[in-house]
Amino acid sequence: MVIFPALTQLDLTGPYEVFGRLPATKVLLFAETLDPVKSDKGLRILPDSTFEEAPQVDVLFVPGGNGVFAAMQSKTLIAFLQKQAGGAKYVTSVCTGALVLAAAGLLDGYKATTHWLSLNLLRLFDVEVLEERVVIDRNRVTGGGVTAGIDFGLQLAAVLYGEEQAKEIQLMLEYNPAPPFNAGSPKTAGDVIVKRIVDDRAEIQKEREDLIKKMLEQKIMAE
Repeated sequence: MVIFPALTQLDLTGPYEVFGRLPATKVLLFAETLDPVKSDKGLRILPDSTFEEAPQVDVLFVPGGNGVFAAMQSKTLIAFLQKQAGGAKYVTSVCTGALVLAAAGLLDGYKATTHWLSLNLLRLFDVEVLEERVVIDRNRVTGGGVTAGIDFGLQLAAVLYGEEQAKEIQLMLEYNPAPPFNAGSPKTAGDVIVKRIVDDRAEIQKEREDLIKKMLEQKIMAE
């Protein structure tokens, strides 16, 4: 599991809780250095290994968060993902972590998903974007925004160790969602709330769109 500054901790810790309960499984956190990594809400997370010293993994995972656009431009992180993906059995992400995988060219020709607010950004890449909570396409597994990480983790657990194992983990987590409001999707939250969120984030989303387009233009020119 890759970590970087300003990641969203629940993108990471939701799947981590599931993976940590799998049998014969070791979960490792990789970062550029061994210094604590601060999430976008201030939680400090300790890496287990640097990118340089990381062993080859079976499952490669990238979370999302405000820090993804710096991550997309980090040559060290992108090179690490590309190297690990070559030997990994599964390459995965939750939320806007999909944008980092896409920037590394690791979702080219695959179906994938991301946070609803960034689906249009993922479409800028050579990716078949699906508006689903979890998307599995061959050995690429991607989850939607933030809380979808738990669903993602359980579905991947079922792929790795079977449905019964995944169900046991779900029960132990008492993952039985009963949200207080029917507002967890832009399809149900209501136009006023959706518009407010979209408007509030319009400027930063435009900056991100421009950045991705610039990155893709530079890639084409380099080729």
